[in-house]
Amino acid sequence: MVSKQQLERLNHLVKDTYGTPEALAQQLNLTVEMLFYLEDNAFTKREVQNVVAALRDVVGVLRG
Repeated sequence: MVSKQQLERLNHLVKDTYGTPEALAQQLNLTVEMLFYLEDNAFTKREVQNVVAALRDVVGVLRG
């Protein structure tokens, strides 16, 4: 279960880094697509870095 503190941190992360929950959801959805279709030249290095950063941010919050 997500603690109140984790939820607050996640809310700040979404607001400060992504602007809206939908923007974070879009990044996470792109992550799934990248992992499914990952092959040479399918995505730019920057696109991959952005989705990895999104995952790292969420994992960091959930780990506390």
